[in-house]
Amino acid sequence: MLEYVLCIILLPIIFSFIDPPTAKHVKHLDSNFFGAIITKIIYMISYRRNLIYGISGGLVLIGFVGISMMKTSGKIVDDFQKNDPIYLDLKFFEDNFGGVMPFEISIDTKKKNGVMIGSTLDKINELQKMINTYPEFSKPLSIAELFKFSKQAYFGGDSSMYSMPSNVEKGFIMGYLPKNQNGKKNNLLYAYLDSTKRYTRVSFQMADIGTHHMDSLMAKIHPQIDSIFSPAKYNVSVTGNSVVYARGTNFLIHNLFESVLIAIVMISLLMALLFSSLRMILVSMIPNIIPLLITAAIMGFAGIPIKPSTIIVFSIALGISVDNAIQYLSRYRHELKVTNGAIKQSAISALHEAGFSMIYTSIVLVLGFSVFIISGFGGTQALGVLISTTLLIAMFFNIMVLPSLLLTLDKRLTSRDFIEPIVEIYDDADLDEYDKMEAADSDPKKQDPKS
Repeated sequence: MLEYVLCIILLPIIFSFIDPPTAKHVKHLDSNFFGAIITKIIYMISYRRNLIYGISGGLVLIGFVGISMMKTSGKIVDDFQKNDPIYLDLKFFEDNFGGVMPFEISIDTKKKNGVMIGSTLDKINELQKMINTYPEFSKPLSIAELFKFSKQAYFGGDSSMYSMPSNVEKGFIMGYLPKNQNGKKNNLLYAYLDSTKRYTRVSFQMADIGTHHMDSLMAKIHPQIDSIFSPAKYNVSVTGNSVVYARGTNFLIHNLFESVLIAIVMISLLMALLFSSLRMILVSMIPNIIPLLITAAIMGFAGIPIKPSTIIVFSIALGISVDNAIQYLSRYRHELKVTNGAIKQSAISALHEAGFSMIYTSIVLVLGFSVFIISGFGGTQALGVLISTTLLIAMFFNIMVLPSLLLTLDKRLTSRDFIEPIVEIYDDADLDEYDKMEAADSDPKKQDPKS
């Protein structure tokens, strides 16, 4: 918005102080290369529209196939290169220690000293055994583990004694635990308990398995937890960075999809102010939505997952690519006035006038976003590839499919509301005519003496 304000205020002021462009400065507008491209495009939309529709339809069908292959991902190391030290270190810990992602289970027994009841400790031990049946988790840390290690230590480190102590064994084994460390009673116990001994936690480390795998894992674990700790007697919450990250990623992806839909609605409303024709809005949005579909298909075929760093591609690309459609349709509407509603002549003349700027702006934007491709960060790299691809495809649809639709649908699209919209757009010819009218109105000789 700041750029828009600066351009609309400063550019006219700057241009008023400099000389008009010479023939050398506007020579590129008569480029034989781009001129030949525009001529070929005009031939295609005039005589080979079925071929254009066939190619577009084929791309849409391929798009739906590619979309069916898309997947979501929310791994912490998704955007790191495979040789990055952070990635290598995390993989080392996953291979040798089960991972570094915290996975916590908080247990509320709903009563004071509830954790120290034998049945609760047995349930905690059963819970640990259940979680350890999944290879994604490391060994746990909990009060049950403290008791098992204490029993093993009491019997001289005998590994066969690594088990839950009986009620009799608990009495004398607990007596050997440190009573006072750093001014706190039973410091080892209070690492796993609150002061009322009502709450406890079981801590695991797990691998960075991604949101999709995490969701399916949670769907299996939650019912098993409820079968061990009855919801009527216990409140059990599953948390930790691994769970929070997965839920946060799903939340972002869901809301970013919503942002794409909101962007489509908002852009449609803005175009309604410009063109005042529902049919024209639908036709103008088709060439800008289909490129998003094709980009999604590319992600599916290339194995680029949907994640926060890639889903924003769609909102950005849609907002930028629709500018070409507005440029062309604005010029097309002006040509309709000049030619008294001659649709084919207006569509071709508009392409002659706006085609160069559509190609130039698309090339500039593609080159600008292509800089991101050399990034070493996966999310930024994917952003550059996908937005550049989307803008190129959108240019093809706006410069070939949009004029073809206008010519095919003919007068069914062009209504009086479209030619005379709510918000008028003036060009140089309109402004020259307006200046002449203003001059005539201000001439005393031409004013009506009775007025």
